[in-house]
Amino acid sequence: MANQSSAKIFTITLLIAVVAVIGYYVLNAPDRRTAGQKIGDAVDELPNGADKAARQLEDRTPGDKLHDAANNATDDVKKATNQPRN
Repeated sequence: MANQSSAKIFTITLLIAVVAVIGYYVLNAPDRRTAGQKIGDAVDELPNGADKAARQLEDRTPGDKLHDAANNATDDVKKATNQPRN
């Protein structure tokens, strides 16, 4: 019984480690967009502000983009609840 339990724990730990390694590589993958795609993305973001459009021209990893999206969502929530930004 104890052998099955330790094997199950080892399998779960191994699975979590594999998912973590894959996630790390996916979130840190280089930006493979061409210059034309970056310009197109920047033009699409212009209605949301020049600073957000300028970010589209940079080489950013998916992790950087996820961080920006989280910050934007936080700002939107604070605006909706009229809380001052720190």
